[in-house]
Amino acid sequence: GLIQVTAKRDEVGEELYKKIQTLTPHTSIGVKGVLKAIPKAPNGVEVRPREVKVLGYASVNSPIQLYARKLPSLDKRLEIRAVDLRRPTAQAIFRIRQEALKAIREHLLRNGYHEIHTPKIISSATEGGAALFPLLYYNKEAFLTQSPQLYKEQLVMAFEKVFEIGPAFRAEQSRTLEHLSEFISVDVEEAYVDYRDVMNRLEAIVREVVGVVKSRCAKELAMLQYEPQLPDTFKKFTYDEVLEILAEHGHKVEWGEDLSSAALAKLAEVNPSYYFIIDWPTQSKPFYISQKKGDPKLSESFDLIFGSLEIASGGTRVSSRRVLEKRLKEKGLNPKSFAYHLKVFDYGMPPHAGFGLGFERFLMTLTGQKNIREVTYFPRDQRHLTP
Repeated sequence: GLIQVTAKRDEVGEELYKKIQTLTPHTSIGVKGVLKAIPKAPNGVEVRPREVKVLGYASVNSPIQLYARKLPSLDKRLEIRAVDLRRPTAQAIFRIRQEALKAIREHLLRNGYHEIHTPKIISSATEGGAALFPLLYYNKEAFLTQSPQLYKEQLVMAFEKVFEIGPAFRAEQSRTLEHLSEFISVDVEEAYVDYRDVMNRLEAIVREVVGVVKSRCAKELAMLQYEPQLPDTFKKFTYDEVLEILAEHGHKVEWGEDLSSAALAKLAEVNPSYYFIIDWPTQSKPFYISQKKGDPKLSESFDLIFGSLEIASGGTRVSSRRVLEKRLKEKGLNPKSFAYHLKVFDYGMPPHAGFGLGFERFLMTLTGQKNIREVTYFPRDQRHLTP
């Protein structure tokens, strides 16, 4: 924690007083002394030292001052991230991070979900596309996982309700304030439900986490000068309704296209907090997302958005092997590469649904941060492979 040490020359003596004057910022010290009640000091007390021991001398002048309002650039701070994270405002972010993770896990365990851990080295692309990190696995081609999607689907056969909080990897080709190459994903999957059920679960999680953060982290939020807010309801707009809203505001999007950053920014003007976009075109969603009954052009899918920031995506899953093989071919993927997954569907795969929540993006909405690197201990992106 934080404690104030006050050395008065006439109290501590000339030798100790001179020693204290040689201390440099960021030096680690041990202090023995007497506690005094000082109402204006942090926590209402300070230490009057009798002995000071240098435990780790800071021999380099740091460009980062713990209480400075003006800081070096984020790239400069990331070079010595551990030092940067000594700042009280930075620590406030990560205390909120810890409480948010704890609240998510508590909510899911309390509601009967089984925590799982799935492989991070995989043999085939989960999502398809080029955003993969390849690696050599005993002279075989393998990849870092983009998502635990296929494994968590398989595990609902055994455990019915599962979740995982763990790393995922995407070779993002653009450097933005919202993308990382390595991030924490909160993945939930449940049998015998559809996408509306898991949307309700996701909303319940967000509401509980916001409440927990506001109650347990009031001091940290005050340091950040931010308070997360919730709408009365998480509105649900269909993809078609979103296109109509955008057209009314002079922003035309062709049907079937994804929503650009400019389109989402326009939506944020109308909906600055949390809301869902549902029933996306089937062509824009991964092969494992189920089509809507009666309208195969649309899918039983959703994205959770905060203003212009997409923080989660999910939907009802395909539970038929025949349909899954057809969808793989439509996406230009080879079903043989997914044989290990497809064969499980021969053993009575139940209907199921789920979602993946990008935890760092969610944390941005809890802390008011605009750059995802501020809520990540050691960010990984195109520029950062160290520290």
